[in-house]
Amino acid sequence: MFGGVAFLINGNMSVGVHGNELIVRIPPETTDAALKEPGARLFDITGRPMKGWLLVDGAEIKNSKSLAKWVNRGVEFAFSLPKKQSKAR
Repeated sequence: MFGGVAFLINGNMSVGVHGNELIVRIPPETTDAALKEPGARLFDITGRPMKGWLLVDGAEIKNSKSLAKWVNRGVEFAFSLPKKQSKAR
């Protein structure tokens, strides 16, 4: 999808890696508040940013507490989403 590594929970992305930044999926309604946090910006590699998808700067996630905070947010949101059905092959 974006040329990086992603971690899925029940088929839903929680966090991923894009270059040296962390992609974090959060509840869309929390996007504006999250963008005020250090290192956060909209995930926009197509020119069409979506609420609920953020990139967190690599410098910000070098701190293990900050990394854990962002990863936990992504995991929590992914667990809140309906499980995706796997396609039979």
